[in-house]
Amino acid sequence: MAVSDPVTVGVLSLHTSKETKAILNAAEDLGHDTEWLRAENTSVSVTDGTPVLEPDVDVIANRMLLSNTEQPAEELGLANTFTQLVPMLNEPNTVLTAIHKLSTATALASNEIRTPDVTLALSGDRLNAARDRYGEEAVYKTAIGTHGGGTWKVGPDDPINAKVGNRYAFLQELVDQEDVRHRDLRVYVVGGEVVAAMYRYAPDNDWRTNVALGGSVEDATDDLPEEAAEMARQAAGVVGLDYAGVDLVEGDDGWYVLEVNPTAGFKGLYEATQVSPAPYIAKLAIERAGGEVDDDRVRDIANVLDDSRPTAQPPDTVASATEPAVIGYTEEVVLSGTSGSKTILAKSDTGATRTSIDTGLAADIGAGPIKSITRVRSGSSKQSKSRPVVDVVVGVGGNQHTVTASVEDRSHMDYPVILGRDILENYQVDVSRRIDGDVPDTPEEEE
Repeated sequence: MAVSDPVTVGVLSLHTSKETKAILNAAEDLGHDTEWLRAENTSVSVTDGTPVLEPDVDVIANRMLLSNTEQPAEELGLANTFTQLVPMLNEPNTVLTAIHKLSTATALASNEIRTPDVTLALSGDRLNAARDRYGEEAVYKTAIGTHGGGTWKVGPDDPINAKVGNRYAFLQELVDQEDVRHRDLRVYVVGGEVVAAMYRYAPDNDWRTNVALGGSVEDATDDLPEEAAEMARQAAGVVGLDYAGVDLVEGDDGWYVLEVNPTAGFKGLYEATQVSPAPYIAKLAIERAGGEVDDDRVRDIANVLDDSRPTAQPPDTVASATEPAVIGYTEEVVLSGTSGSKTILAKSDTGATRTSIDTGLAADIGAGPIKSITRVRSGSSKQSKSRPVVDVVVGVGGNQHTVTASVEDRSHMDYPVILGRDILENYQVDVSRRIDGDVPDTPEEEE
């Protein structure tokens, strides 16, 4: 099949992201047709014994973002349906291994790829019993997480639970080097080859390196250690992903693979390296469908991260991309920490920069440990107060957000939780909607 004989590349993505747009634009730039498979235009039917997927595509690049959804199995099931009809990059069974960090760790370890020691237990007692194996500081993570969310550093006396919210959690060995600024390495692998790599450095007052959390980046492509490059290639292959962001960390005794991400973002990688993985993913999809690609053209367009609106974007997505879900003046939310979860009534406050939770509630769920102290100005007061801040997972309407919340005594106030702009920026606030009915407010201090 010649380049003049185009194939149709579909990208399966129910959310709007620059990565999805970039892959679609790259496939079109390489001379092929595209379709964006999402809620507005996608269906599958079985009629008279014949299954039909609409829109009609020759191959699918799977970009389903599963890690921040409440029920990832629902969307995995959708992807599994589609992959029975057309070839798919990052097939559902490989994504299932990748998004569950313990499943990833066991797959890697079984194939002699070095990973940090981990323990997942189905009961809190068994997990706490394993705490002594991990020294003075250990990493405590949810098995499925996103953008650094659901990750804590815990001491020997910090209580931990087998679950954080509805997600299983586990202990992991903290891998670091003495007297070296904390960093990790993201290697982007497509089709078994490294296309770019970057070092990620933790921001001030944090130890996590995620770009979404404010971490800084540095190009590592040209001086990538061969040991790390080979481990990244092997890790993507063992998990079975066609494209992946492989995260590694260097300890005093060498490199370890931390995670293998099936929907790793491009923003930080492009910022560091000026290389977009999108054309390489598009090339792999086109060739998987039997099409041909000009390799020189792939390299040329990889110098630009084209996330402009693609031709394949359905018209209705313009509105849906700019109209967030609605949240009420009061909402029932689920707060989760290292030792438990609670369902609580919260109030939306667009004037508050960050979410705030009651001191007693923070203690009950094991929010923390305390990361730092912040200065907060309350109401009309010209003076600011010092408050500790902690990491907490907040479940709102089926979505999960990990935020750094301030802690204060709210026992004298109507609501133990104030949702700040760190969460509300993802929603449209309808002040007339209240989960607790039309209850008059008692005066309380606003942040």
